[in-house]
Amino acid sequence: MSLAALTISAAAAVGPAAAVAEPPAPCGSALSAAEASEIAQLSDTTTLGGADTLERLQEAVERNHRITELYEQHGDRRGTFASGLDTVEYAAVMPLQRDPGSFADAEYAHRLSYDLLRRYLDNVHAEFTTGAPEPHWANYFALAADCAVSPGRVALAGYNAHLIVDLTRAVAASGSTAADTGDYFKIVASIGQTGDQITERTDRTYNAHMGPLWHFYFFGEGLDRVLGQGVATRPLLVTADLAANTTIFANGLALENPALTPAVEADIDLEHRTAEQAFDILARLDGI
Repeated sequence: MSLAALTISAAAAVGPAAAVAEPPAPCGSALSAAEASEIAQLSDTTTLGGADTLERLQEAVERNHRITELYEQHGDRRGTFASGLDTVEYAAVMPLQRDPGSFADAEYAHRLSYDLLRRYLDNVHAEFTTGAPEPHWANYFALAADCAVSPGRVALAGYNAHLIVDLTRAVAASGSTAADTGDYFKIVASIGQTGDQITERTDRTYNAHMGPLWHFYFFGEGLDRVLGQGVATRPLLVTADLAANTTIFANGLALENPALTPAVEADIDLEHRTAEQAFDILARLDGI
């Protein structure tokens, strides 16, 4: 299905969008009312069709692509993370998902990637309708609206929300088991493999200069400087590190046990907030 047809079919399915009044984008040009309505429609995951999980994933990827285009056309910094996500989906994730030989359990891989993307789209939908996304995404949208915060810093808040919080929850919601470890690692490794493409697109579109923050998050460069500022963080916030991805997966497995859920959710929240504090310090030290 083409993006144009997808937009039309989505509008037909849900009728007039229930978008709240869209304020001007403070660090770019304002979305029109029609564009804000289109984003609200496209991010409504309850209207996703498809005969199976892979088809729903493909449609969700196409919808996110169109949303990203609208953000980028206006320099709307709510797209700083979306640009990277769109890059990852097309350059790495979907080629893997379409190859039946990529995974030991292809249906599990489809389920995990779809649930992860759905969580982001649900929060975009909340941003453009109720105005009340989940706290980790509310933080991202709030930073995007603050012109005193650099675009690179905004983007990293998105990756932090997507990986530390949403990925852990997606692991649980997908019914992951230890047998799925290999498929999980293959999916998350694709993010690091497209790092140069992500930073180039984000820098070009938003003048982000996000390289230092990106390398800190994914490779731990400059971690000693942050530790020297008194942040009691761990190298686990380096998400490309084997230990970090193992922790995210293990936390996701633990979330499947109701008795462990409160403690795991508290740990996820702590990791997310600690990483945000570390990003603030690094952005200040490097003037990003």
